[in-house]
Amino acid sequence: MITSYDVIKTLVRTEKGTTLEPHRQYLFHVAKSATKIDIKRAVEDLYKVKVQDVHTIIMPGKRKRVRQDFGYTTDWKKAIVTLAEGQKIEVT
Repeated sequence: MITSYDVIKTLVRTEKGTTLEPHRQYLFHVAKSATKIDIKRAVEDLYKVKVQDVHTIIMPGKRKRVRQDFGYTTDWKKAIVTLAEGQKIEVT
């Protein structure tokens, strides 16, 4: 059984993420196998808010250099969650 803690890995705190907060949108790093329905249920369960919409994006890994060789970081999934009117996630 997959839990809410398995679906939502972290709340992404970046410059882009903080500019979306006045629009009731929050960025989350989620499990790559998670669906939009899984993400919606997990956010509602963990943060006790009402989710209006979920958008997901697969972020490609970046090219990194290790000594003389090149490699890539792993791909990850980002979710942009829009909350219902009047809802807010308290971020500290």
